[in-house]
Amino acid sequence: MSENSSSAMSAAFTIATDDVQTATGSTMTSSSSSSGAGYYFGYAVVVIGVVGTAANALILYAMVASKEHKKQLLIFNQNVFDFCSSLLLVIIYAVKLCNIYLTGKPGFWLCIMILSDNLLWGSINGSTINLLSITIERYIKVVHSSWSKKLLRKWVKCSAAAFAWTAGIVYNMVLVFPTSAVIDGVCYGFLVWKNETAALIHGVWNFISFFVVVIFIFVFCYGKILVVIRRQARVMAGHGGPAGSSTSQTPSSQVQSNVIKTMILVSAFYVISWSTSYIFYLLGHIRSDLTIHDTTYHVSMFLAFFYISANPFIYAIKFHPVRRVLVRLIPWKTSEYACESVGMSALSTATTIYQRK
Repeated sequence: MSENSSSAMSAAFTIATDDVQTATGSTMTSSSSSSGAGYYFGYAVVVIGVVGTAANALILYAMVASKEHKKQLLIFNQNVFDFCSSLLLVIIYAVKLCNIYLTGKPGFWLCIMILSDNLLWGSINGSTINLLSITIERYIKVVHSSWSKKLLRKWVKCSAAAFAWTAGIVYNMVLVFPTSAVIDGVCYGFLVWKNETAALIHGVWNFISFFVVVIFIFVFCYGKILVVIRRQARVMAGHGGPAGSSTSQTPSSQVQSNVIKTMILVSAFYVISWSTSYIFYLLGHIRSDLTIHDTTYHVSMFLAFFYISANPFIYAIKFHPVRRVLVRLIPWKTSEYACESVGMSALSTATTIYQRK
């Protein structure tokens, strides 16, 4: 590394690898990934991206086929974010593996838009904002059900989805231009800070906004939701309402419970996967002389990117409408599913005839 590039990264922390990146909305990164662990890490990320792109595409198809994209607009938007993030992983790291020497305006724009991970982190930050929107939506529906019809109208959900995209992209676009540069043919994205104080303020703000606040909202909202659900279950068990009303409420309650369980699992997975990366990023802004071994860094990044590609499998396992559509795509399961559907239909018909008698 030259003296010029060293001075450009005075506000950054040192990582013992040629591929220097962090996992938050502001990527402190050199685009060089030509040797050692960074080289194999790049290939691993491309594989993760390919798997995530295919899996998220299947989930999006299943949600459209089951018409859940209309009922669960924000969850559908969450999968669109994951799909875009997975696709960007493939594109960005494939370009990085080419180890292009950057020159002129084309090199600058390639650095700003691709090699700095600008678009990727715009999508990831938007995904985090959207995940918070889903959490708040579930909280209002369960804890303040009387307000839900007034507050959770379609235009409100559409506005929340649009805000997640706008905020995620604008935040990174505003930040990338003054803090990125091409030095000796290498892209240093989100690294060229005017002074260490500015870098420190941003590092603390980023950590609080995208990690501390996120955890607080998850714990508060889902904690309240679980308390209300348990209270309702005790009331139902103690009083045992009329059979007719209980039966009519069961499908709706099951759908609600299924969605809540799915989103709790996704939220918990987010905290576990991203915690190491956010902590490293914060420490790097507090201590400019901090050194992190490349293996530790790559493990933390692998967990963060794994979150993006593994999310679809959570929806496939826990989200029943999506799972039913995916099961139909499996040839040897189709006949079993048809038999099950016929059996359920016959049982429903027999129940109806019995009730008429």
